[in-house]
Amino acid sequence: MAVASWLERLRAASKTALVQDGKRKIHYLFEDGKEMVEEYDVKTGQLVSRKWREKNTLGGSGKWQVEVGEPASPLLGALEPELIKESSSNPVFMRKDTLTSFQWRIRNLPYPKEVYSISVEKEQRCCVIRTTNKKYYKKFSIPDLDRYQLPLDAAALSFAHANNTLIITYQKPKEILAAEEQLQKELKKIKAANSGDGDCKTQ
Repeated sequence: MAVASWLERLRAASKTALVQDGKRKIHYLFEDGKEMVEEYDVKTGQLVSRKWREKNTLGGSGKWQVEVGEPASPLLGALEPELIKESSSNPVFMRKDTLTSFQWRIRNLPYPKEVYSISVEKEQRCCVIRTTNKKYYKKFSIPDLDRYQLPLDAAALSFAHANNTLIITYQKPKEILAAEEQLQKELKKIKAANSGDGDCKTQ
């Protein structure tokens, strides 16, 4: 079963944990050399960010790719203010999950809610955002469903619009909720080093 096989990969990965700034950071190193870092809020257990990195063609570490959380801000913009940089009014797409749902926020979309339509493309395994005014179009996948090899369900998808932000919610399937609960139990067993603390403590 696919759910079990992804959980087994997570269990087999080499893991280290660190508690810092109210967040519990888990670093996974997989057998194929891929790395994943997840950050959870210590109080709520909520996933705050998830990043991936693979080896590049020369065997060195590639760049981190953000899957969940704030997109990485380009440092060049801060160092070289006169350089051309992306307009701050462009739409910003990011994923910010809740405990029971996957959630995406697209900032800087001022159009009213009735302009948007969001559909599930089952064959392409993605969701598509369209606008009747042709001002915005985006396809995005849900990597978690791919990893657990679960089908996309249009009934799980909903959206809202407020403060120039489109908020798309996809209710997590029961298989993922159960797998996440199992994983959290296992992650709690990892001794976590406290930042600025010499010794390791179990959180």
